[in-house]
Amino acid sequence: MFHVDRRKFSPEFKAEAIELVISSGRPLIQVTAEIGVNEGTLGNWVRVWKEEHPDVAADEPGPVEWAKYKALQAENAELKREIEFLGKVSAFFAAKQR
Repeated sequence: MFHVDRRKFSPEFKAEAIELVISSGRPLIQVTAEIGVNEGTLGNWVRVWKEEHPDVAADEPGPVEWAKYKALQAENAELKREIEFLGKVSAFFAAKQR
């Protein structure tokens, strides 16, 4: 019977794996053996990243930095929503005490 392993990988893990391939110059198959990811899977991640970042030069942020940037953007958006909510709650209770 044919078994397909459908593991989920975090964006951080993917970014670090892509970074290993791009920055190290090592063959894809060598990196896949080290991190335990299927060669086709890692190859797809690298291909997609390169397609999404065609202008990235060697001195520009790599996949890990982009993943951190995206995570910080998401965290910032969440904090803004929380601050907005807390402002509304605070205004509600201040109005109730009058």
